[in-house]
Amino acid sequence: MIPKTSLIREHQSLFEIDANLDRLVKNIELLSYVNPLNTEKEKHSFFASKYTSNPEFRYPKLKFHPYKLHRLFFSQRLERIQDEQLRDMYQDIIYYYSNMVQCIETIGIKKRFHYNSLRVYGSPTEKDVENAKFILHFADEEVSPLMDKVYSPEYAKNYFEVFSSKYDFPLNIKFSTHIAADAMVSNATRTLLIKRNTKFSENQLLTLANHEIGVHLVTTFNAEQQPLKIFSNGFPKNVETQEGLAVFSEYMSGALTLKRLKELAYRVLASDSLIKGYTFADTFDMIHTQYKLDRNEAFTITLRAHRGGGFTKDRLYLSGLRKIYKRYLMNKPMDILLSGKVSFDAESVIEHLDTIGLANKNRYDNYAYKQNNNTNKTLDYILNNLK
Repeated sequence: MIPKTSLIREHQSLFEIDANLDRLVKNIELLSYVNPLNTEKEKHSFFASKYTSNPEFRYPKLKFHPYKLHRLFFSQRLERIQDEQLRDMYQDIIYYYSNMVQCIETIGIKKRFHYNSLRVYGSPTEKDVENAKFILHFADEEVSPLMDKVYSPEYAKNYFEVFSSKYDFPLNIKFSTHIAADAMVSNATRTLLIKRNTKFSENQLLTLANHEIGVHLVTTFNAEQQPLKIFSNGFPKNVETQEGLAVFSEYMSGALTLKRLKELAYRVLASDSLIKGYTFADTFDMIHTQYKLDRNEAFTITLRAHRGGGFTKDRLYLSGLRKIYKRYLMNKPMDILLSGKVSFDAESVIEHLDTIGLANKNRYDNYAYKQNNNTNKTLDYILNNLK
């Protein structure tokens, strides 16, 4: 949404720098680079080796020049922004994007990528690991027919189109063989990607719809209504907040299961294994042999943690859910957090932007948040007792 001319004049330097950064970050969506191109081939080889030969993944080539991008980031004249709070915010944003570029340019260079990933996503805390183990000590629930994977990617496409009909934003769907998840949103292209060679269960479709469309696309299109492009490109540390909102949407819609919650717990343990220096085969062995998880699911979780050389993003889903759930119990509104790719840490600065006329009300809401449809008391007990 185009801001008022008077606001542009008053904050001209801010808008210029925001627009410059928008142009620079178009090609640096990390997830489009960190997902391997040869996952299925390496999965087959790993299984054939009886889980002993660590996969050798290949990744997409860069579409930008990293050094040039760094130089352009740090050439921004931040001192021209008169508002000190906003000047500090954009300084943090530039450091965050620069770290993201370092992540992308070192994908596949194991130790370097791993350390760069830690700078962006951090590592699991002791509390995170304790919460994960607490979740995993609960006995598995009886398997419901809703969990049977019988639906094709084409059926999933139609399901998502029907689900999104309550919104008036355009739903662009593409099939892909190069994503780690069964479905995911590409923020840069405003596209919902569906994994080509997979099957979906009824519960999974409800989960993905509320997660990917109800939050990730809602925040994508809410961001487009904001005067500043930073809402679209992402505030620092936005992943924990966005994924917390997305999993909470699963919970409120009645889609979240103990099995899904355990999946998030396994992701924390996989990230912790990574931090401790274990190999792909070691992490897989822990999840598959020690915790008895199905080998295909164990491979996916291990892949998500070890892709690129060590990727700790997945550890944030559980901590994000814990923070959003506690916020829900306190009856705190989610509006600011749904206004774009924002973070918990950015709330005060967004309130400041709203005060000076540089933040708009949300155009889209999350329908699952309007009514709690969860009926699983075990989930309530777990979420109420996470540390």
